[in-house]
Amino acid sequence: MTKNSIKYILILTGLTLLFICHIFKIYAIDYSNFSEYKYLTSNNTTEKIRVDKASERNTPFDNKWFDRAEFHFNHKVFTINKNLLWYKESANVWEEAIPLGNGRLGAMVFGGVADERIQLNENTLWDGYPLDPNNPEGSKALPEIQRMLFENKNNEAVSLAEKTMMGIPKGIRPYQSLGELWFDTPELYAENYTRCLDLSTAISKVTYSSNGVNYTREYFASAPDNVVVIRITSDQNNKVNLSLTLKREQDAIVEKLGEDGLILKGRISTKDNEGNSRGLSFAAQVKATVSSGSIRFKELIDNKPVLVIENSDTVTLYITGATNYPGMENLAKGIIEFSEDPVKKCSKTISGLQNKSYEQIRTDHIVDYKQYFERVDLDLGEVGKEIEILPTDERLLLARETGTPDAGLIATYFQFGRYLLISSSRPGGMPANLQGLWAWQMNPPWNSDFHTNINFQMNYWPAEVTNIPEMHLPLFDLMDMLIKPGERSAKIIYGAEGWVVHHLTDAWGFTAPADGPQGIWPMGAAWLTRHLWEHYCFTGDKEFLANRAWPVMKGAARFIIDFLVEAPLGTAYEGKLVTNPSYSPENAFILPNGEHSVFTYGSTMDIQIINDLLTNCIKTSLILDRDKDFRKVCEETLSRIPKTRISKKTGRIMEWAEDYEEVEPLHRHTSHLFGLHPGNQITINTPEYADAARKTLVARGDDGTGWGLAWKINMWTRLHDGDHAFKLLSVLLRDKTLPNLFDDHPPFQIDGNFGATAAIAEMLLQSHFENENGEFEIHLLPALPAALSKSGYIKGLRARGGFEVDIEWKNGSLTKATVHSIYGGNLHLKNSDLMITRKMCKNEIITFNSELQQIY
Repeated sequence: MTKNSIKYILILTGLTLLFICHIFKIYAIDYSNFSEYKYLTSNNTTEKIRVDKASERNTPFDNKWFDRAEFHFNHKVFTINKNLLWYKESANVWEEAIPLGNGRLGAMVFGGVADERIQLNENTLWDGYPLDPNNPEGSKALPEIQRMLFENKNNEAVSLAEKTMMGIPKGIRPYQSLGELWFDTPELYAENYTRCLDLSTAISKVTYSSNGVNYTREYFASAPDNVVVIRITSDQNNKVNLSLTLKREQDAIVEKLGEDGLILKGRISTKDNEGNSRGLSFAAQVKATVSSGSIRFKELIDNKPVLVIENSDTVTLYITGATNYPGMENLAKGIIEFSEDPVKKCSKTISGLQNKSYEQIRTDHIVDYKQYFERVDLDLGEVGKEIEILPTDERLLLARETGTPDAGLIATYFQFGRYLLISSSRPGGMPANLQGLWAWQMNPPWNSDFHTNINFQMNYWPAEVTNIPEMHLPLFDLMDMLIKPGERSAKIIYGAEGWVVHHLTDAWGFTAPADGPQGIWPMGAAWLTRHLWEHYCFTGDKEFLANRAWPVMKGAARFIIDFLVEAPLGTAYEGKLVTNPSYSPENAFILPNGEHSVFTYGSTMDIQIINDLLTNCIKTSLILDRDKDFRKVCEETLSRIPKTRISKKTGRIMEWAEDYEEVEPLHRHTSHLFGLHPGNQITINTPEYADAARKTLVARGDDGTGWGLAWKINMWTRLHDGDHAFKLLSVLLRDKTLPNLFDDHPPFQIDGNFGATAAIAEMLLQSHFENENGEFEIHLLPALPAALSKSGYIKGLRARGGFEVDIEWKNGSLTKATVHSIYGGNLHLKNSDLMITRKMCKNEIITFNSELQQIY
């Protein structure tokens, strides 16, 4: 026998033994102290690196994560439902983790087996403090800035404005991560691994087998009890073992708490100009309960405590967090004192669970969540079984390969957007910021702020139409808080009455211009008030309109009326009232001398926002039959506002008062089409403007940032071009969507998720067009793409005028529609070229066929 023959026999024998060990779950390797992990580096070479257990790691915080487990997926059957995100391995980066949220607490679940990471957020944990950032030189310099712009001295005006109008300081401080929970287990080999998020229950689950034991973990963020819950079980006794700790990158310490918990506590280290500490205090607490086994502490070399759980059948972790943020309601009243000690807040929350079982906490969570989520159900038709069984990340990869996402993925993406809004913006809490409430950094991109020149507003586009109007309320609360500081900014910077917000704000009410010249854009308040009007249009709540919306809208309009100036002779808008300075976010233009500039007067977006605000104020005054003198001022002002203009050179909507060439023709913002969406000044019933808007969108291109694409998708749906809208939706899902379905700016921003969710809804139902009587028309399937036309249904969408609508279709045509009138009134229902008008009573429900004839 040759040496090679002996070699091959030994190899075969070894492989056979390994196979037998695998079958009978006999492992020769002791994984318990395994601390090496192979991974593929950026230059495609395999390196072996040391990776400690999660509870013992002392590595810098970043978006990457190493789970020492080895994964094997060999499920023959895995139950899939249309509202499920699922994956075959744990997350390697933050952007693959599963988001949970209860409107106050957020968690990103990596789903690690040997090493788990739960990144935590508390939505009031903002750096900074209340301050007066307004530059008193602003109102003094404003007349000179305006003169320069009317005389085409654009960049001289920019230079002077930067010196005199910018906030002091010029920026805000960021939203921050609360901390992280890391734990490790002895299981380093995982078979049949799955992690998933069920959108219908807001519960994430991890399941796997290791050494013949089946493990299940459930994760959810309960709004009723204000805790993040983790439940770990095994199907054999005494098999749950883990070591856990809390961590934060800065400004915090971790201590033992009783015999079964840990507390992370600290204070943001911010100081004011006098050296006084001004940062928020914060805390996060975790409490462990076990059904059997033991709980003990061990301390690492750096004296950081680790909670060790051994030989249990079931482990439940309850996590909560708090800060001493005063609250938006208090800040709106001028009360800036810090609130209760966050450590005491956490203790009170955890103590409140002592008489509740896990089952009751879980049931309460599901009932609370479902009251919102189950209002809408979407099905976009059958998907092949071979696609339906794919994990979510593989379906995204398939979309990249084919160029088109499957219909089931689109439906899941739509419901994921609703899930995110329910999870990040609950009544009584903070509104959703640029990242909802999920951010792992101490200084996230763009401070994770409230960006009011599109992004913040886009977050709330799905709130009304997808039937979760309660999620709109935190936005209104923030607006209330902004009024007092906004009034001060209006007075000091512009010498105007009313209130103003520029292109961003924060949890402390920053209303001055920030960042740079692009921050001198005083249209934020005017745009935000559209959301108050929209809430009334959908709900018909006159009490809300009178007591909540009208004072805020009126204040924003007062500022605009004072800010407007008459354009002098020889200018493009001579004799008209225009904004000055004016900026079209966030584009620049080329002057006749070849220079680039950003400032002018009377940018189209400004004019359209002002038209929208004054029109809505006039309507509100008429509905409420009040403030007739103010209504008259609004009417007179509106009559002197320029009209949106169409370029004679290009046939497109002009972005500025002069027909300048854009510095970036494919710019991510499409600001000058505000009147198309979210406004309703440009519709298919204004054909000349609609055609110009279409040409504008074509010129802007079919690519962009995630949120930029979402905005354009909404615009194409308003033009009733469902196929073009679907083309851009495909680009969004194919190229701008992360594995966990988060929108990718890049980096991650949540606004694209919300914008695209609203766009999908408007492919199927639109109600923004007003007839000559000022009543809204409901258009069924106005922009249904051919790719989604075979069959489908949507249940529970909301329409302006106070209607709830279910729609079914087949082969591109309506088959049935059911309309529920919430508060009664005239129904104007349109399907293709058919239109009917029907008087409906409060709570009346009517079902129509394809010919809009009543069935029952």
